[in-house]
Amino acid sequence: MANVIHLLPDSVANQIAAGEVIQRPASVIKEMMENAIDAGASVVKVLITDAGRTLIQIVDDGCGMSETDARLAFERHATSKISDAKDLYSLHTMGFRGEALASIAAVAQVELFTRRTEDELGVHIEISASQITNQEPIATAVGSRFMVKNLFFNIPARRRFLKSDAAEMRHVTSEFLRVALAHTDVTFSLTSNGTPIYTLPAGNMKQRVAQVVGRTLSQELLPIEVETSVASIKGFIGSPQTAKKTGSDQYFFVNERFMKSAYFHKAVTDAYKNIIPSELSPAYFIYINVDPQCIDVNVHPQKTEIKFDNDAGVWQLINVSVRECLGRCNITPSIDFSETNPVEIPPYIPGVSVYKNESEIYNPFKRETEQIQSDFGYSRNPYQPRQNVQGWENLYKSSANTDNPADSGIIPSQMDKLPFDSFPDLSQQPENFFQIGNKYVAVVTEQGLMLIDQHRAYERIQYELISSTLTIGNVASQQLLFPEYMAMNVEDACIISELDTELRRVGFDLQYDEESGQMAINAVPANIDAADASGLLEAIVYDSRNGEINISDNVMEYVTQTVAKKGALPYGKALNKNEMAVLYQKLVACKAPSVTPSGKNIFVILSVPDIDSRFNSFQL
Repeated sequence: MANVIHLLPDSVANQIAAGEVIQRPASVIKEMMENAIDAGASVVKVLITDAGRTLIQIVDDGCGMSETDARLAFERHATSKISDAKDLYSLHTMGFRGEALASIAAVAQVELFTRRTEDELGVHIEISASQITNQEPIATAVGSRFMVKNLFFNIPARRRFLKSDAAEMRHVTSEFLRVALAHTDVTFSLTSNGTPIYTLPAGNMKQRVAQVVGRTLSQELLPIEVETSVASIKGFIGSPQTAKKTGSDQYFFVNERFMKSAYFHKAVTDAYKNIIPSELSPAYFIYINVDPQCIDVNVHPQKTEIKFDNDAGVWQLINVSVRECLGRCNITPSIDFSETNPVEIPPYIPGVSVYKNESEIYNPFKRETEQIQSDFGYSRNPYQPRQNVQGWENLYKSSANTDNPADSGIIPSQMDKLPFDSFPDLSQQPENFFQIGNKYVAVVTEQGLMLIDQHRAYERIQYELISSTLTIGNVASQQLLFPEYMAMNVEDACIISELDTELRRVGFDLQYDEESGQMAINAVPANIDAADASGLLEAIVYDSRNGEINISDNVMEYVTQTVAKKGALPYGKALNKNEMAVLYQKLVACKAPSVTPSGKNIFVILSVPDIDSRFNSFQL
């Protein structure tokens, strides 16, 4: 039997390694920016075309490479960072495994221009699919300039998995900001298709964070700083007012390296417990410095996960530092006893009352009784017979009770015959409708009692109205007299830009200002309030971040559902009988009146036998 085990060719091995290290254009930018920082660069420029799939350029003013080093750098596991396994536990550089350049060269066409300060001429190298096609001396600036062209040109299957340019640009921006926030002493710039996206001059930590999040959010950041033998922590946390559902602007850095950690994220959010709603999440930029021997960064191909020797101790340190910051900035409730006037306590004298007269004796029910008397017009004794009770029925009349459905806020549409014979036409019988708890509409029918969830019913009505309108054209939009503004970083703005066409079709007009970090809402769909627009956009960004939205599939369907839900009749809204009748008629005219677009039940029917069984169950 012939031998079946053989060594893979270097080109195949490099492509396999590239599958772990290089997943998309953003992966190339991350690796190349970190290489530039390790080279001692003070200025790093990133220039991309078509979100990086066509061209990625990384230009730095670092130390550069000799001719030999430049060629050897593209070999697998070629590195200047480590020489022994022990070096893995004393790392002070970003890259160390020597896989990045080899992996990039295996799946793209790469050109390198580099020169050291002491050399008169630099070197120009061209590589395609791991094969060196050209090498020559050249006059070039000190430092390095990498040009990565046609990423995944030799792996069409991988190239097809890339998302739209807007989606890939969002990942590029995310990786760029992670590196830029970790190294505040370096000047960074990002240019896309000739348009500058970011220009971040070198500065301190506070200046870099402000450059990234914009002026609006930076004014709401609170500083934290703790020094202990376990670790030192510096950075900023957002005030409770800036908490969002999207969970954006959340960064951990360990020894100037970005890190993902759900465990440490819980340490931050736990400190905000009872300060912000559970569905919201605060912004934070936390920089942790520890002894390199106490961590292991070699546990993930992208080095975004880090293992700590004492992770529980670091968790406690983060949690305490955030709590201390919130307390120091008077975010948490507190009582300053030094500013409180002392309470005068009279001396105790047996047989002598401390009150001047009996009317001063504390009555815990006095305030509540007086409030009741004020609200309902009781006499001094609430149990005395009332006077002047004529015309009492006028107290229960509402200006909303009108016979004209057009005044009810629910405009009846022209409806064809009811699509389901099981739903009776009750448009002329408003006396059959009742409201329970300003939440449910009860309808008396021959079959029994029908209970309708008014919010879900209106969501279904709005959804079908918007869907039918979109088949003809765009949804009506209401222009705001003064734009509404909401804080948003560039990464979240990229998500919104991906949906710009769909959002405009449903009635939105949005404009983002990178300098201030704010999204201007100029117009909103006609069926929602301007105050709800920011919440709707946050929900869209949140679902996109968490994979609920597939940008290339069913975007319009999602936006339509979300707009319908946000514009639905809220719970707690009082309805008169005519409004309830109109709501019922519009619901039963829908194509799917029994469930919401997300599949939740809109109504239940309690038949007479059902009601009989409930009564019989209480019989002894």
